[in-house]
Amino acid sequence: MRIDARKAAVAAYKERKVATGIYALHCGPAGQSWVGFAPDLSTIQNRLWFMLRAGGHRHAGLQRAWTAHGADSFRFEALEAVEEDVANVRDRVLKERRAHWSAKLGAEEI
Repeated sequence: MRIDARKAAVAAYKERKVATGIYALHCGPAGQSWVGFAPDLSTIQNRLWFMLRAGGHRHAGLQRAWTAHGADSFRFEALEAVEEDVANVRDRVLKERRAHWSAKLGAEEI
């Protein structure tokens, strides 16, 4: 890749619009769901799958279900994007929306 093309690609990546929001993980065989929030919904699934494959997810129940049932039993779902720009307001809104979706889906919060 030429230097100018690489610089343009890096600049485009840095300027991309990031969707912050709420997501859910569902495990069909276990009948369980987990709800969390992420600063970037487009990258969180890859991060979660990496941690779970490595056996290092901090939520023990989620890790046990992954170990017992495997990756093919899990489904990722982006539930809601949050548009707040101010960091402290966004964090509060994310926690409130995570609690809302957790209650609505009968899921555990992660």
